[in-house]
Amino acid sequence: MEPPPAAAAARVRTAAGPPPPAPPELSGTLGEANVPAERAGAVAGPWQASREAAGKAVFPAGGGGARERRDSLTRRRGRDGGTRAIFGPVRGGGGGVVATAAVKEEEEPTGRCPPRPDHGREYDVIGAEGPDLTPVGVVGGRSCPLRQIWVGNKSGLLVGAEAGGSAADCVALPQECILSGIMSVNGKKVLHMDRNPYYGGESSSITPLEELYKRFQLLEGPPESMGRGRDWNVDLIPKFLMANGQLVKMLLYTEVTRYLDFKVVEGSFVYKGGKIYKVPSTETEALASNLMGMFEKRRFRKFLVFVANFDENDPKTFEGVDPQTTSMRDVYRKFDLGQDVIDFTGHALALYRTDDYLDQPCLETINRIKLYSESLARYGKSPYLYPLYGLGELPQGFARLSAIYGGTYMLNKPVDDIIMENGKVVGVKSEGEVARCKQLICDPSYIPDRVRKAGQVIRIICILSHPIKNTNDANSCQIIIPQNQVNRKSDIYVCMISYAHNVAAQGKYIAIASTTVETTDPEKEVEPALELLEPIDQKFVAISDLYEPIDDGCESQVFCSCSYDATTHFETTCNDIKDIYKRMAGMAFDFENMKRKQNDVFGEAEQ
Repeated sequence: MEPPPAAAAARVRTAAGPPPPAPPELSGTLGEANVPAERAGAVAGPWQASREAAGKAVFPAGGGGARERRDSLTRRRGRDGGTRAIFGPVRGGGGGVVATAAVKEEEEPTGRCPPRPDHGREYDVIGAEGPDLTPVGVVGGRSCPLRQIWVGNKSGLLVGAEAGGSAADCVALPQECILSGIMSVNGKKVLHMDRNPYYGGESSSITPLEELYKRFQLLEGPPESMGRGRDWNVDLIPKFLMANGQLVKMLLYTEVTRYLDFKVVEGSFVYKGGKIYKVPSTETEALASNLMGMFEKRRFRKFLVFVANFDENDPKTFEGVDPQTTSMRDVYRKFDLGQDVIDFTGHALALYRTDDYLDQPCLETINRIKLYSESLARYGKSPYLYPLYGLGELPQGFARLSAIYGGTYMLNKPVDDIIMENGKVVGVKSEGEVARCKQLICDPSYIPDRVRKAGQVIRIICILSHPIKNTNDANSCQIIIPQNQVNRKSDIYVCMISYAHNVAAQGKYIAIASTTVETTDPEKEVEPALELLEPIDQKFVAISDLYEPIDDGCESQVFCSCSYDATTHFETTCNDIKDIYKRMAGMAFDFENMKRKQNDVFGEAEQ
C-alpha cells in the first residue's frame, strides 16, 4: 500500500454523532486563502468537498480563551480549558496549508474558520471528531484533486489526503524534521512518520506541565504554585541557536523564520572557582571583566584582535601562525595566555566539550571563536537566540516547510519494520501497511542493530522561582562549567529560560543542567551546576544513551543521525545534518540550494 502524500497534524473536538459513510471519490482541493465566511455553511455531507456545503468549525472569540499563543504552523492556538486547537500542515498537490479549529464539545460545528491575526484571512479547514477522528468536512481551495482521506486508526490524528503518486523518494522518521524540509525543497517526495502524537521526537517541548510529570512518573502532579499547566512548554533537549550559526542560516534560507519568533538570550557565563562570570568576547568586555587580571586582559585583548583580523585566505593576517599545522596550544603559548583564560576561550567561546582540540590545527578553533564574536555582534547581549514557546516550534516550522513542497506527515504512526531487499531499504512497514521508499532517514531508536553506544548524557530539568544568582537577574542565560574547573573530562552546561519566553508560568524559570556521564553516579557529576540553581522547586532527571551509526548508510541507503549531545547549542547537530545530506545527495551541503522557490499561502510577499 502506498503512503498517503499528504498529512495534517490536526486534532479537534466536535459534537458527538454517528460516523459518516465511507468516502466516495472526491474532487476537492486544499490550500486556498481568502475563503469568505459566507461559504462556510452547515455540514451538508461530511465528505462533500464543495465550497458551498462543507464542514465548519467554531473558533472561539478572542482566539481561544483566557490566553492565546502563537503556533509556528498557523500562528494561533487556543489555550483555554474548554477549547483546544492544534494546527498542522497538509499537502494538496502543490502544497496548500490547512488550519483546523476546535469547537466546544457541546456545540454543533457551526461557525467559520479562524482568521489569521496578522492577515485577517480565511483558510481551508479539515475537521474531525471523536476518539478516532471521523472527518467532518473539507472546505475547497486550489491544487490537485483529492482521491481519498486517510485517518490514523490509533492516534486520533487526520494524517493525510491522497492525491495519487508513486513511492516516496525518502522516508524520514521523527527527529529529522530539518532534513525532511530540506529534501522537500530540493524536489524530493518525502514521507515523514513519527511514532509520537507531536512533531520533533526528543527535540520537542512538553505541554501541559502535567504531561511532564507523567513522563517522569511523578503521579502526584504539579502543585498549584506552578500555575496553569498549559502555560508551560518544557524542552527535553536544551539548546540555544548561535545568532550567526548554521541553524539560523538554515532558517533564513528556507524562510522558516516566517513561522517563528525569537528572543536574544540575555547572557553567557563561565564558571571559575565556584563563581560565575560574564564571558568576555570583545575588547571592551575583556578590559572590564573580573575574570582576569590586568596583564592577562591585555594579552587576551591582543589575542582577540588577532582572531578578529585573521583571514585564512590572507597570509598577511597569520602573524607567524600556520593555520594548517600550528596547534591551538602553540597559539595560546604565543599570546602567553594562562590556564583559566585558555579554559573559557576553548569551552565558552569555541564551545569545545573537551581539551582534545588543543593539539589539533588552530584553524577550526579560530573560526569557532570568530563565529561566537560575530554572533555576539548581531544583538549585543549574547550570541544566542531562543524561540518563543520552546524548541518544539523548530521541528514544526520545518514540518510546515516540507508540507509546502508536497511532504507528507503522519503522526502517531508506529514503525513495525524496515523492509530491505538486496541490502538496500525499499520501504517501512507500519500497522500492516508498507510505505515504499528509496532512502530512509531516522534516529538511532529505529535501527538499534545499526548503531553503537557512544556514551551517556544526563539532563536535569529544574523548575525555579528565581533567576540564577550573579547573572544580573537575567531571564535567560547559558552557563558553561569547564572541565578543568571541576576535575572532569567534559564540560557541564546550564541552559536557563523563563516565563519571558512563554515556556513557563509567570515568575517561573526553567534551568536544565546537562553533561556527558563519566562515572556510575551521574547525578553527583552535575552537583556543581545544581548548587548554582538553589533553591530548586522541582527536578526531573533523565539519563539517556548516546548512539552513533556504525556505517555511513551509502550502501543500504539507511541514514541514521547521532543522538543529541550535552551541549547547549545546535552547531554539532547541524554538522550531523550536513554530513547526512552529503551522503544522501552525493554532494556537499549548499545553503543556496535551500532557498525557497515558491510562496506559501502565508508568504511575506502577500502581505
